[in-house]
Amino acid sequence: MKASEIRSLSDEEIKQREQELAKELVNLRFQHSTGQLENTMRIPQVKRDLARVKTILRERTLGLGKEE
Repeated sequence: MKASEIRSLSDEEIKQREQELAKELVNLRFQHSTGQLENTMRIPQVKRDLARVKTILRERTLGLGKEE
């Protein structure tokens, strides 16, 4: 998910996406530890997406970013 896509979402949608990504990361880590994970590159992708979401939420909290 690109940062521009995240920025186009509302605050509530971004918070929902953050929760979904956090749950997905937990599930992927569990699958990895039990040897059931086939695509190991999904873990870093989810971590990056989660970081993007958290960064954009923080920017909005501080009032940074694009002024419209």
